[in-house]
Amino acid sequence: MRITVFDIQAMKAAGQRIPMLTAYDHPSAALAERADVPMLLVGDSLGMVVHGADTTLPVTLDDMIRHARAVVRGSSRALVVADLPFLTYATEGDAIASARRVMQEAGVQALKLEGGVSIAATVRRLTELGVPVMGHLGLTPQAQHTLGLRVQARQAEAARRLLEDALALQDAGAFALVLELVPAPLAAAVTQRLRIPVIGIGAGDACDGQVQVWHDLLGLLPGKSPRHAGRYAEIGAAIEGALRAYADDVRSGAFPTAAQSSAMDPDELSRALGG
Repeated sequence: MRITVFDIQAMKAAGQRIPMLTAYDHPSAALAERADVPMLLVGDSLGMVVHGADTTLPVTLDDMIRHARAVVRGSSRALVVADLPFLTYATEGDAIASARRVMQEAGVQALKLEGGVSIAATVRRLTELGVPVMGHLGLTPQAQHTLGLRVQARQAEAARRLLEDALALQDAGAFALVLELVPAPLAAAVTQRLRIPVIGIGAGDACDGQVQVWHDLLGLLPGKSPRHAGRYAEIGAAIEGALRAYADDVRSGAFPTAAQSSAMDPDELSRALGG
């Protein structure tokens, strides 16, 4: 049986820390499931870490549906949350149409929207229609051209607005909230003031849970991971080494061997060749 939004909320009430991880395909979802990760996010970050774009903005609704469908198929217990991409929820009508497609065609259990007070009415309407919504505040990547890729809400006025946004999302019915790249003391204060779970990324250790990007956590991409990323393995280097060994073996003739080949009766071959 799948974990529900009520189970996630009960974790906060019980003081249980909540791990969350991005997943973009069937294998990553299956691995996360076996690792007992209770909540998976099909993030529009797939535009960057899977499709190679510079931002999340080129990601389409079709992209999200295709990837989210694979993640849902790869998991049976985790709560699967999918992002609605850039400007697919600019109006209430847009949001309803987008939510209908992602929920029906991908089979996810919840959606994540970026924004606060400005989208509270949309969040309220979606929840009224039975769509569980997770909020996202702080650094909202879909607005990176106006916000910049940096820690948000360092000053008092911006911090006050962020808290107002968080409360507005909670009041509108959001079941949880992601806080990205905000000062740890502010994230702690928001977490204490909200009834709903707060999931941090680059927001300190006082949040109710943490979310990390699959590729950052596993060291799959070259170069340094973001400062806020926990790098738990160097899978990228291991893959590169395996691929290099394979290519070298093909060039040298060491692969394939008889173990990777199939035999044939010599008489059958002779007849086939007209001998």
